[in-house]
Amino acid sequence: MFKLLTRTLASLWKVFCYTLGALFIVLLLYQSWFAAHIWYWVEHNPENTSFMQARLERLRVKNSNATLKQRWASYARISDELKRAAIVAEDAKFSEHDGFDWAGIQKAMEKNQKRGRVVAGGSTISQQLAKNLFLSGEKNLWRKGQEAVITWMLEMIMDKERILEIYLNVAEWGEGVFGAEAAARHYYNVSAASLNAEQAARLAAMLPRPLYFERNRDSEFLQRYSDTIRARMPSAQLP
Repeated sequence: MFKLLTRTLASLWKVFCYTLGALFIVLLLYQSWFAAHIWYWVEHNPENTSFMQARLERLRVKNSNATLKQRWASYARISDELKRAAIVAEDAKFSEHDGFDWAGIQKAMEKNQKRGRVVAGGSTISQQLAKNLFLSGEKNLWRKGQEAVITWMLEMIMDKERILEIYLNVAEWGEGVFGAEAAARHYYNVSAASLNAEQAARLAAMLPRPLYFERNRDSEFLQRYSDTIRARMPSAQLP
Protein backbone atom coordinates (compact mmCIF):
# COMPACT_ATOMS: atom_id res chain seq x y z
CA MET A 1 0.00 0.00 0.00
CA PHE A 2 2.80 2.39 0.94
CA LYS A 3 4.72 1.61 -2.26
CA LEU A 4 1.60 2.21 -4.35
CA LEU A 5 1.06 5.56 -2.65
CA THR A 6 4.71 6.48 -3.19
CA ARG A 7 4.55 5.60 -6.91
CA THR A 8 1.32 7.54 -7.28
CA LEU A 9 2.80 10.63 -5.63
CA ALA A 10 5.94 10.32 -7.76
CA SER A 11 3.82 10.11 -10.92
CA LEU A 12 1.78 13.13 -9.89
CA TRP A 13 4.96 15.07 -9.15
CA LYS A 14 6.33 14.25 -12.62
CA VAL A 15 3.08 15.37 -14.26
CA PHE A 16 3.22 18.59 -12.25
CA CYS A 17 6.85 19.24 -13.20
CA TYR A 18 6.24 18.50 -16.89
CA THR A 19 3.16 20.75 -16.91
CA LEU A 20 5.04 23.54 -15.14
CA GLY A 21 7.93 23.17 -17.57
CA ALA A 22 5.60 23.28 -20.57
CA LEU A 23 3.88 26.40 -19.23
CA PHE A 24 7.26 28.06 -18.69
CA ILE A 25 8.30 27.31 -22.27
CA VAL A 26 5.02 28.67 -23.63
CA LEU A 27 5.38 31.81 -21.52
CA LEU A 28 8.99 32.24 -22.65
CA LEU A 29 8.00 31.93 -26.31
CA TYR A 30 5.15 34.38 -25.75
CA GLN A 31 7.48 36.98 -24.23
CA SER A 32 10.05 36.33 -26.96
CA TRP A 33 7.41 37.32 -29.52
CA PHE A 34 7.17 40.76 -27.91
CA ALA A 35 10.94 41.08 -27.64
CA ALA A 36 11.44 40.15 -31.29
CA HIS A 37 9.07 42.89 -32.41
CA ILE A 38 10.80 45.45 -30.22
CA TRP A 39 14.22 44.46 -31.59
CA TYR A 40 12.86 44.83 -35.12
CA TRP A 41 11.40 48.25 -34.36
CA VAL A 42 14.76 49.59 -33.23
CA GLU A 43 15.57 50.06 -36.93
CA HIS A 44 12.13 49.75 -38.57
CA ASN A 45 8.99 51.80 -37.99
CA PRO A 46 5.82 50.06 -36.77
CA GLU A 47 3.19 50.12 -39.50
CA ASN A 48 0.36 49.63 -37.02
CA THR A 49 -0.34 49.15 -33.33
CA SER A 50 -2.87 47.16 -31.34
CA PHE A 51 -4.57 50.37 -30.23
CA MET A 52 -4.70 51.81 -33.76
CA GLN A 53 -6.21 48.58 -35.08
CA ALA A 54 -8.88 48.65 -32.37
CA ARG A 55 -9.76 52.24 -33.26
CA LEU A 56 -9.93 51.40 -36.96
CA GLU A 57 -12.28 48.50 -36.31
CA ARG A 58 -14.54 50.80 -34.31
CA LEU A 59 -14.57 53.40 -37.12
CA ARG A 60 -15.43 50.73 -39.68
CA VAL A 61 -18.55 49.78 -37.76
CA LYS A 62 -19.93 53.15 -38.91
CA ASN A 63 -18.06 53.37 -42.20
CA SER A 64 -16.61 50.28 -43.84
CA ASN A 65 -14.22 52.45 -45.87
CA ALA A 66 -12.80 54.33 -42.89
CA THR A 67 -9.03 54.77 -42.69
CA LEU A 68 -6.62 56.25 -40.18
CA LYS A 69 -4.71 59.47 -40.69
CA GLN A 70 -1.03 58.83 -39.96
CA ARG A 71 2.24 59.74 -41.63
CA TRP A 72 5.56 58.81 -40.05
CA ALA A 73 7.89 61.64 -39.03
CA SER A 74 11.44 60.89 -37.95
CA TYR A 75 12.69 62.19 -34.61
CA ALA A 76 14.58 65.00 -36.35
CA ARG A 77 11.43 66.06 -38.21
CA ILE A 78 9.30 66.46 -35.09
CA SER A 79 9.42 69.88 -33.43
CA ASP A 80 11.48 69.96 -30.26
CA GLU A 81 8.65 72.04 -28.84
CA LEU A 82 6.27 69.10 -29.19
CA LYS A 83 8.81 66.74 -27.64
CA ARG A 84 9.16 69.05 -24.64
CA ALA A 85 5.40 69.56 -24.38
CA ALA A 86 4.68 65.81 -24.45
CA ILE A 87 7.28 65.14 -21.77
CA VAL A 88 5.87 67.91 -19.55
CA ALA A 89 2.31 66.69 -20.02
CA GLU A 90 2.81 62.94 -19.86
CA ASP A 91 6.08 62.06 -18.16
CA ALA A 92 8.25 64.82 -16.65
CA LYS A 93 10.96 62.35 -15.59
CA PHE A 94 11.07 60.50 -18.92
CA SER A 95 14.78 61.08 -19.52
CA GLU A 96 15.69 59.94 -16.01
CA HIS A 97 13.64 56.88 -15.09
CA ASP A 98 13.98 53.24 -16.15
CA GLY A 99 10.46 53.02 -17.53
CA PHE A 100 8.57 53.47 -14.26
CA ASP A 101 8.06 56.67 -12.28
CA TRP A 102 7.62 55.12 -8.86
CA ALA A 103 7.02 58.46 -7.14
CA GLY A 104 4.39 59.32 -9.75
CA ILE A 105 2.70 55.94 -9.32
CA GLN A 106 2.58 56.47 -5.55
CA LYS A 107 1.04 59.93 -5.96
CA ALA A 108 -1.54 58.56 -8.39
CA MET A 109 -2.50 55.79 -5.96
CA GLU A 110 -2.91 58.30 -3.13
CA LYS A 111 -5.00 60.57 -5.33
CA ASN A 112 -7.23 57.71 -6.43
CA GLN A 113 -7.66 56.53 -2.86
CA LYS A 114 -8.60 60.04 -1.75
CA ARG A 115 -11.17 60.43 -4.54
CA GLY A 116 -12.51 56.90 -4.16
CA ARG A 117 -12.13 56.22 -7.88
CA VAL A 118 -9.47 56.11 -10.58
CA VAL A 119 -8.66 59.70 -11.57
CA ALA A 120 -4.90 59.34 -12.17
CA GLY A 121 -2.77 56.61 -13.66
CA GLY A 122 0.85 57.57 -13.22
CA SER A 123 1.84 55.79 -16.44
CA THR A 124 5.08 56.84 -18.10
CA ILE A 125 5.54 57.41 -21.83
CA SER A 126 7.25 54.00 -22.00
CA GLN A 127 4.28 52.31 -20.32
CA GLN A 128 1.81 54.05 -22.61
CA LEU A 129 3.82 52.97 -25.64
CA ALA A 130 3.91 49.36 -24.40
CA LYS A 131 0.13 49.38 -24.06
CA ASN A 132 -0.49 51.08 -27.41
CA LEU A 133 1.84 48.81 -29.37
CA PHE A 134 0.65 45.44 -28.11
CA LEU A 135 -2.23 45.38 -25.66
CA SER A 136 -6.01 45.67 -25.59
CA GLY A 137 -7.97 48.20 -23.59
CA GLU A 138 -8.94 45.63 -20.96
CA LYS A 139 -7.98 46.47 -17.39
CA ASN A 140 -6.91 43.50 -15.28
CA LEU A 141 -3.89 42.31 -13.33
CA TRP A 142 -2.60 40.10 -16.17
CA ARG A 143 -2.64 43.01 -18.62
CA LYS A 144 -0.93 45.34 -16.17
CA GLY A 145 1.71 42.71 -15.51
CA GLN A 146 2.29 42.21 -19.24
CA GLU A 147 2.48 45.99 -19.70
CA ALA A 148 5.24 46.11 -17.07
CA VAL A 149 7.22 43.34 -18.82
CA ILE A 150 6.93 45.04 -22.22
CA THR A 151 7.91 48.39 -20.69
CA TRP A 152 11.04 46.79 -19.26
CA MET A 153 11.84 45.29 -22.69
CA LEU A 154 11.41 48.67 -24.39
CA GLU A 155 13.77 50.33 -21.94
CA MET A 156 16.33 47.54 -22.24
CA ILE A 157 16.31 47.29 -26.04
CA MET A 158 15.61 50.84 -27.22
CA ASP A 159 17.15 54.15 -26.25
CA LYS A 160 14.97 56.99 -24.96
CA GLU A 161 15.08 58.88 -28.24
CA ARG A 162 13.63 55.94 -30.17
CA ILE A 163 10.94 55.34 -27.54
CA LEU A 164 9.86 58.99 -27.74
CA GLU A 165 9.99 58.95 -31.54
CA ILE A 166 7.67 55.94 -31.79
CA TYR A 167 5.38 57.29 -29.08
CA LEU A 168 4.90 60.60 -30.89
CA ASN A 169 4.16 58.74 -34.13
CA VAL A 170 1.49 56.42 -32.73
CA ALA A 171 -0.19 58.61 -30.09
CA GLU A 172 -3.88 59.33 -30.69
CA TRP A 173 -4.85 62.95 -31.35
CA GLY A 174 -8.42 62.69 -32.60
CA GLU A 175 -10.94 60.51 -34.39
CA GLY A 176 -8.69 58.42 -36.61
CA VAL A 177 -5.81 60.86 -36.16
CA PHE A 178 -2.54 59.25 -35.06
CA GLY A 179 0.95 60.64 -34.76
CA ALA A 180 2.48 64.11 -34.63
CA GLU A 181 2.53 64.66 -38.38
CA ALA A 182 -1.16 63.87 -38.87
CA ALA A 183 -2.09 65.90 -35.78
CA ALA A 184 -0.10 68.95 -36.88
CA ARG A 185 -1.77 68.92 -40.30
CA HIS A 186 -5.23 68.10 -38.91
CA TYR A 187 -5.31 70.96 -36.39
CA TYR A 188 -2.89 73.57 -37.79
CA ASN A 189 -2.22 72.64 -41.42
CA VAL A 190 1.54 72.59 -40.79
CA SER A 191 4.15 69.83 -40.57
CA ALA A 192 5.21 68.29 -37.27
CA ALA A 193 8.58 69.99 -37.72
CA SER A 194 6.93 73.44 -37.91
CA LEU A 195 4.87 73.30 -34.71
CA ASN A 196 5.54 76.29 -32.45
CA ALA A 197 5.48 76.26 -28.66
CA GLU A 198 1.84 77.28 -28.33
CA GLN A 199 0.62 74.71 -30.84
CA ALA A 200 2.77 72.00 -29.29
CA ALA A 201 1.47 72.74 -25.80
CA ARG A 202 -2.11 72.51 -26.97
CA LEU A 203 -1.55 69.19 -28.74
CA ALA A 204 0.16 67.79 -25.63
CA ALA A 205 -2.74 68.97 -23.48
CA MET A 206 -5.08 66.90 -25.65
CA LEU A 207 -3.23 63.61 -25.13
CA PRO A 208 -5.19 62.33 -22.11
CA ARG A 209 -8.58 62.79 -23.86
CA PRO A 210 -7.99 63.40 -27.57
CA LEU A 211 -11.46 62.43 -28.79
CA TYR A 212 -13.17 64.70 -26.26
CA PHE A 213 -10.90 67.67 -26.88
CA GLU A 214 -11.21 67.31 -30.64
CA ARG A 215 -14.94 67.89 -30.19
CA ASN A 216 -14.41 70.59 -27.53
CA ARG A 217 -11.54 72.65 -28.88
CA ASP A 218 -12.74 75.78 -27.06
CA SER A 219 -12.66 74.10 -23.66
CA GLU A 220 -11.50 76.47 -20.92
CA PHE A 221 -9.75 73.57 -19.19
CA LEU A 222 -7.84 72.75 -22.36
CA GLN A 223 -6.67 76.35 -22.64
CA ARG A 224 -5.58 76.53 -18.99
CA TYR A 225 -3.79 73.21 -19.19
CA SER A 226 -2.08 74.26 -22.42
CA ASP A 227 -0.85 77.45 -20.72
CA THR A 228 0.51 75.42 -17.80
CA ILE A 229 2.37 73.07 -20.15
CA ARG A 230 3.72 76.01 -22.15
CA ALA A 231 5.13 77.61 -18.99
CA ARG A 232 6.92 74.41 -17.98
CA MET A 233 8.32 73.42 -21.38
CA PRO A 234 11.70 75.23 -21.03
CA SER A 235 12.54 72.93 -18.10
CA ALA A 236 11.80 69.70 -20.00
CA GLN A 237 14.84 67.49 -20.57
CA LEU A 238 14.99 65.90 -24.02
CA PRO A 239 16.73 62.53 -24.54
